[in-house]
Amino acid sequence: MDNLKKLGLSALAGSLVAFSANAGELAVSGGAKISYTGAQGEEDDGNDGNRFGMQRLVTMSGSGELDNGMTVSLVHTFATATGDGSTSAITLDMGSMGTLGYGQDSYQVGISKIDDIIPTAEEEVSNGLGLTATESEGSTAVNGNTYEVDLGGNGFNYTISADMATVVIGFAPRGVDTLNDDGAKGGTDGDGSDSSIHAVITPMDGLTIVAGTGERVNGNQMDDLETFGLTYTYGPVSAGLQVSEIDYAAANSGIARDAETTYMGLAFAVNENFSISYGEQETELDGVSVDQELSGMSVGYSMGGISLKAHQNKGEGMGGTTSNESEHTEISVSFAF
Repeated sequence: MDNLKKLGLSALAGSLVAFSANAGELAVSGGAKISYTGAQGEEDDGNDGNRFGMQRLVTMSGSGELDNGMTVSLVHTFATATGDGSTSAITLDMGSMGTLGYGQDSYQVGISKIDDIIPTAEEEVSNGLGLTATESEGSTAVNGNTYEVDLGGNGFNYTISADMATVVIGFAPRGVDTLNDDGAKGGTDGDGSDSSIHAVITPMDGLTIVAGTGERVNGNQMDDLETFGLTYTYGPVSAGLQVSEIDYAAANSGIARDAETTYMGLAFAVNENFSISYGEQETELDGVSVDQELSGMSVGYSMGGISLKAHQNKGEGMGGTTSNESEHTEISVSFAF
């Protein structure tokens, strides 16, 4: 899941300190979280020396009003010491004319904002899966794919809202994720750029409908993306259904096959402290008879300033190959202060 998305869903980040700079005041926040990750797949992948990890997200954010009444906001999220997975975004709120934002790396550009809307107590069922499937009973491991309708991590979002609908236009130049400082450039100069348009509609209380279409760079060609989904919440129960299609530019080659993925899931808030969810994804791949199937369960429990969360995800038929599986189990504890 995108780092900003994770941070936005988490209530665990606590404000630590604030300082002033010439450009304005920035608040610094972070969270205390430690996790334990189980073995991946049916066989040990050898990368198992230490299963404990610690979240290293630190966020700097601030906002201010311009002389013309518009508002500008800034956020920098630093994920690791190397900068991998870090996110920076600048957003200009123009009132009735909408908002314009630019972000880098893990920023959700355009249709990426609705790549998986299924309700969950913690993580999407694809979390930790899909990048590398492990060997199963002597078979050869193959790469998998979560087949999400996402765009490059660097780009622009223009958002306009009216009544019950919000429309987002996304544009990622050349579809690259290179972190460029001001005055710099980077990434391979491909043919075309990622782009999309999607709408989020709330016609009644508890019901949300999303629909979007887009294109993303794939070498010298473009992949076509489409998605439609809805979620409905009634009391403590939330349910979601979504269908996405990807028409790959270089279809029927390896894992880059035309794909149709159906997402479904159910989340239940047992009480104000405890919630549980279950979800599934099934991807039909063009040219092969094996479907890629993902499933997962998440639980979350909060008690005072401590939150305990866990999820277990499993993928079968990864990349449309029989007997190739991938598993991910994670338990975490977070402290709010």
